Amino acid sequence: MENKDFISTTELAKILGISHVAVYKKIKSGKIKAMKIGRNFVIDKKELSEVLEKGITKKQKIEVEKAVKKTVKEYGETLKLLGTT
Repeated sequence: MENKDFISTTELAKILGISHVAVYKKIKSGKIKAMKIGRNFVIDKKELSEVLEKGITKKQKIEVEKAVKKTVKEYGETLKLLGTT
């Protein structure tokens, strides 16, 4: 039976869009809190919001927002047409 209070490093890697090796490195460096169960690490879902908040800096968030605005400005009509199909 699967415990839904925890997620695996593979699941977290998919959520963050990084490799499972990168997740292990973040665990080893203390950037991600995890528990070792046998040979594997698991992350408490309660820690997930903290991990996700640390995933992007304010500067990166601003850059993403600028890129989205630029894309919408340049391709807005095309995006609308794609959304209706």
